[in-house]
Amino acid sequence: MEHKYINQLSQDEGQEVTLKGWNANRRDSKGLVFLTLRDGTGFVQCVVSLEVVGEASFEDAKRLPLESSFSVTGKVVKDQKQFGGYEVQATAFAVIANAEEYPIGKKEHGPDFLLNHRHLWLRSRRQWAIMRVRNTIIFAIHTFFQERGFVQMDAPIFTGNASEGTTNLFTADYFGEPAYLSQSGQLYGEAMAMAQGLIYTFGPTFRAEKSKTRRHLTEFWMIEPEMAFYDLKMDMDVIEEFVRFVVSKVLDTCKLELETLERNTSYLERVREPFIRMKYEEAVDVIKGIKTVNGKTTIQVLEEDLKEIEEGIATKQKDIEEREARIAGGTLNKGETNFNRNKIDTLKNEIADLQEKAQNIPTWLNSAKNFERGDDFGGSDETVLTRMFGQPIMVYNWPQAVKAFYMKEDETDKGYAKGVDLLAPEGYGEVVGGGERETDLERLKSKIVEHNLPMEAFEWYLDLRKYGNIPHSGFGLGLERMVTWVCGLQHVRESIPFPRFYGRLTP
Repeated sequence: MEHKYINQLSQDEGQEVTLKGWNANRRDSKGLVFLTLRDGTGFVQCVVSLEVVGEASFEDAKRLPLESSFSVTGKVVKDQKQFGGYEVQATAFAVIANAEEYPIGKKEHGPDFLLNHRHLWLRSRRQWAIMRVRNTIIFAIHTFFQERGFVQMDAPIFTGNASEGTTNLFTADYFGEPAYLSQSGQLYGEAMAMAQGLIYTFGPTFRAEKSKTRRHLTEFWMIEPEMAFYDLKMDMDVIEEFVRFVVSKVLDTCKLELETLERNTSYLERVREPFIRMKYEEAVDVIKGIKTVNGKTTIQVLEEDLKEIEEGIATKQKDIEEREARIAGGTLNKGETNFNRNKIDTLKNEIADLQEKAQNIPTWLNSAKNFERGDDFGGSDETVLTRMFGQPIMVYNWPQAVKAFYMKEDETDKGYAKGVDLLAPEGYGEVVGGGERETDLERLKSKIVEHNLPMEAFEWYLDLRKYGNIPHSGFGLGLERMVTWVCGLQHVRESIPFPRFYGRLTP
């Protein structure tokens, strides 16, 4: 019989199919074994009956270790209670290969253990869902640009110059000459846009920051379009359309994956609304509580959040105590006991998340009160700002001192760069940074000197202003930050198959 995949089962309801995959879970009762088969495209419960498959096959199924590979033939039955909406009632079962004792069990594992076993952790249902969302995002990115006439082009990984200084770059010996691993393809993107008009690059980039925050990786993927004859407003229009397209594609095609992640999509749905746009100075007024939003200041909103979180912790703690008392009473059957124990574990995890948020609020409040006008935004500032609106916010016209040397100064707002950052809600912060590029040759030279960059390394870049100089703009989107936001992850390390960050080089 033809080998089918789980994601094809909707086409085979009521038919007999053969599936091949790995044992993701096993439980049994008298005369029945329930195996969760995963094959990469999904997960499905397979019911193996002693009466149907015979004693030998039944015993093989009953003893099948986790992550052993097997094949099963059986009838596809619709069952909305099951993950994916179907189950397979086996008529034949065969072991392909028995696995050794699997190191990742049902018990809680710490992040270091899971990262050390990342090559196996990727098989879990949660990681499966994240990687499928990541794939959808990547496909949507290419679709968006290709449908709009952009040409994909590639920037080099080895560079002789840095786009924003060399402090946080990885250095390499390039046949006796110093080289750097790329921190951005943007400068090369400008050159390619002068040749093709509309381009985008999609490749790995590297930052040597010794940071272990939940937002930082040392190796990540960047999408960087560059557009000839575009000004800042046109740039922001593309950013908004682009992010709306990508997130909408995930919402429309990854419902099962988002359900698996227990993602509350209410904030994601708001990408369909017009994005908030505000200048840096207005954003600072909101952060510091000078400007109210819907009649409230940041201080008032955060204090209300803290009160609500404390009430939530108390409610969940009371629920835990009541369930523990029912278990201790000895009146529950085995299934009810296990259900309540699992619910208690879930409630404890939810309390831990709420406690972390409660601990963060004083930090956010302090950041809001003490923010210095003219500074760049930190993670706390971005969280406070987006909390006030609950949807993506574009902050533009930043102080030039906090933006890159190639950012164009606003002709009518001196001292401010025509840059823009897109901040995602729910505390996920900056996911897009971009702006209009400086076109004044002499000003660009002075900015290179001001930033202590070697002029000779940028001679080729300056040529772009000598030969056919035009207005142009672009932006960069960090793929992993996008995945982290869309999936609602607590840490960016789950957004890439094999994360690299300070202190992590394996597996």
